[in-house]
Amino acid sequence: MTLQINDKAPVFELPEGPGQMIDMGKEIASGPVVLLFFPLAFSSVCTEEFCTIRDDWSEWTRLGARVFGISVDSPFVSQKYRAESELPFPLLSDFNKDVSRQYGAIHEDFMGLKGISKRAAFVIDRNGVLAYTWVTDDPGNMVEFDAIKAAVESCRVNTD
Repeated sequence: MTLQINDKAPVFELPEGPGQMIDMGKEIASGPVVLLFFPLAFSSVCTEEFCTIRDDWSEWTRLGARVFGISVDSPFVSQKYRAESELPFPLLSDFNKDVSRQYGAIHEDFMGLKGISKRAAFVIDRNGVLAYTWVTDDPGNMVEFDAIKAAVESCRVNTD
């Protein structure tokens, strides 16, 4: 399934840590929400991506963006990665791969690994509508931070 701009975003619940569920429906209502799917914690491109956001966190906060990373790593790994990288935003565990599939952001087979999240970015407005979608088959490609920020800004303008 390929999600497009103006599609309704699938809502879900995923753990931020063991027993700590995040209800994305509630988060979207407070939007705009940025979902960043990533292949695996502790990998070089994922770390660069998230540290870039961390280092520019004041801008993301100014925009009112609610940022969430999502991977198929376990909640324990996600928590450890977030702590060691000092990330100011939650990392959610899609260990069962359901949400990655709903968003069309999954490698069914990547170098022999089954069911790894693709690198992808989605921006969701407060009405639950996708304002930005980007999915790549190449995990070495970095997300386009300025395009994501512009989509977040457009969500803010459209709801003010």
